[in-house]
Amino acid sequence: MRRIELKKQIRKLRGRGKTYSEIQKTLNIKIPKSTLSNWCKDVELPTWYKDKIAELNDKNSRRALKIAWTINEKKREDFLKSLESEAIKTTSSLSLNRENLKIVLAALYLGEGAKWKSHSGLMLGNSDPNIILFYLKLLEKCYDVKPYQMKCRISFRADQDIRKLEAFWSKVTKIPYENFYKTKPDPRTIGKKTLKTGYKGVCVVTCKGANIQLELEQIINVLMKRLGAHSLEEKR
Repeated sequence: MRRIELKKQIRKLRGRGKTYSEIQKTLNIKIPKSTLSNWCKDVELPTWYKDKIAELNDKNSRRALKIAWTINEKKREDFLKSLESEAIKTTSSLSLNRENLKIVLAALYLGEGAKWKSHSGLMLGNSDPNIILFYLKLLEKCYDVKPYQMKCRISFRADQDIRKLEAFWSKVTKIPYENFYKTKPDPRTIGKKTLKTGYKGVCVVTCKGANIQLELEQIINVLMKRLGAHSLEEKR
């Protein structure tokens, strides 16, 4: 195709609102966009062309974000797999005997459980089902405490259905329905929508076991002394 004829076709397509990429594809040419722009610099574009470009830019942005999200998701997946491999190495030499598991339970209870001065007996609450399940499994392994021996109450928001929450937590914990205390929603949440997706309230599990509670605290105290870390009360 002669250059003059080619240039006419390019200008004609441009006048119809075609982008330079579309012109290259339509005519199967590899002329640089800078050259096409120079040839079409005085071509009058359709009134809707700006809207078309805006739509294309938006589409390209969404495509780029999707690609970036996929890449980041893959990186995150690979990172988590590497952490899992390290965790397997770290825990492979750990014997899951009762003594070692008591140390794990004591550390968990130190962070999440009620202490002796505020509550006599075992009490731990959390909104994460995995933490609650981990705690119950450790109690069973270390002290033979079964789910049916536990009591449970749910701290929830005003717009949540307590029956559905109890059904969820009963399934997770295996604690019977009859062991659930009747509770009222947090009055501070009345008229406020729960924004956190998947939030099932805070599950608080309790049972008798002041002796267990004190033993767990002593395990932490002994470990702190061995590590050279003394409690504030000891420093007074």
